[in-house]
Amino acid sequence: MKHRVRSLRLPVVAQDVVLAFFITAMQVQGTVVRVAAEGAQRPLADLGNLGYALLAVSGLVVAVRRRWPVAAFVTAALASLVYYGLDFPDGPGWLGLFVALYTLAAYGDGRRSLMIAGVGTAVLATGWLIAAADIEPRAAIGWVFFRIGASVMSAALGESVRSRHVIAAEAQARAELAERTREEEARARVDAERLRIAREVHDTVAHAIAIINVQSGVTAHVLDKRPEQAREALQAIEQTSAQALREMRAILGVLRDDSGGRVPQPGLEQIDELTAKARDAGLDVTLEATSPATPLPGAVGSAAYRILQEAITNVIRHVGPTRVTVALTSGIDVLEICVTDEGRRTVSGDDFADRPTDIDTDTSAKPRRGIVGMRERCQLLGGELDAKPTPYGGFEVRARLPLAPTGSRL
Repeated sequence: MKHRVRSLRLPVVAQDVVLAFFITAMQVQGTVVRVAAEGAQRPLADLGNLGYALLAVSGLVVAVRRRWPVAAFVTAALASLVYYGLDFPDGPGWLGLFVALYTLAAYGDGRRSLMIAGVGTAVLATGWLIAAADIEPRAAIGWVFFRIGASVMSAALGESVRSRHVIAAEAQARAELAERTREEEARARVDAERLRIAREVHDTVAHAIAIINVQSGVTAHVLDKRPEQAREALQAIEQTSAQALREMRAILGVLRDDSGGRVPQPGLEQIDELTAKARDAGLDVTLEATSPATPLPGAVGSAAYRILQEAITNVIRHVGPTRVTVALTSGIDVLEICVTDEGRRTVSGDDFADRPTDIDTDTSAKPRRGIVGMRERCQLLGGELDAKPTPYGGFEVRARLPLAPTGSRL
C-alpha cells in the first residue's frame, strides 16, 4: 500500500511546474480582481500587456526554482522591481518572489545563499519604498512593509528548513559511522578472540605432543629391557593426554558458549606439575621462585604459565635432555620470568642411557610461532619479552609482566 501511494506522487519537476502555473494564475487573477474592485492608475494591459508579462514571468520562474535557485530569485526580484517601479497595480504579484526566496535559502549552500538573499531583500525593499514614495492613499504603503517583512520571513523559513536538513544529514552520517565503528569493533573482538584461542590451542597441543613424543620414544627403547620404566612412560603419556583433552574442552567450550564442564585457566599454582612433566620428559629442571607479596591477577598468572609452558616445550622439542633453570621473581609491580637452558649436551649416565636421540633439534634462525605467541601474550598485558641464545650455546627466554595489566584480557 505504501509503495502504491509513493507511485502516485508526481516527480519533483512536475510538482514545480504545477506549482508555477498555480502561482501564475493566482497572481494574474488576484491582481485583476483587485483592479476591478479598486481601480488603478496604470492597467496591466498598458505598455503592450507588460504588467501581465511581468506577473507571468515571476510566477513561471518557480518551475526551475530547485535547479537554478539563484537565477529564479534574481529573475523574480527584477520582475518585481520593474512591476512596482512602473506603478502597476498592487496585488498578490509577490507570491512567486516569496517562493523563489524561500527556495534560495532552503536549497542553497548556507552563507552564500543567505548573503544573496540579504542583499536581494535590501535592494527590493529600497526599490519598493522608492516606488511607493507618492502612493495614494498613504495607508497603502502598509503593503510595502508587508512585502518587506514577508521577504525576510521567507528567507528565514528557508534557512530553518536547510539547517534541519543539514542536522538530519549529520545525524545520519554519525549514525552510519557509529554503526561501522561497532561492526569494526565487533570484528576486532572476534579477531582477538580467534587469536587467543589459537594461542591456547597451540600452547596446549604443542606442549602435550612434545612430551608424548619424548615419552613414546622412551617406551619404544626400553619396552623390552626395562618394562617398569616403559610403564612409567606410558602413564606419563596417559596423564599428559588427559590433561590436554581437558584443556582443549575448556578452550572449545568458549566456541560452544557452554559453561558446563569448563575448567579454570591454568596458572602458576600448577607450576610444580608443569616442571614435573618436564622432568619426566628428560629435562633437569631447577625452579627458583619467590612468593608474590599479593595474589597475582588471573590474566598475569595465566600468561606466565603459558609462557613457561611454551618455553619448556621448545626446549623439549628443539634441544632434548638438558639442564633448565626456571626463575620467577615477583616484585611490587612486575613479575619477571626467566627460562634458561644449557643447550644440547652429550647424554651420559644411566638416567639417559636409553633416551631416544632423534629429537627435533632444528635451531635455524627462522622465527617460531611459539616465540611469537609468547611475545603477543606479553604485549597484551603491556609487558615485554626477550628471547635469545646464550654465550654458552643455550637459549634464554626472559619476560616481564606488569601486575596491573594495561592491555586486554587473554
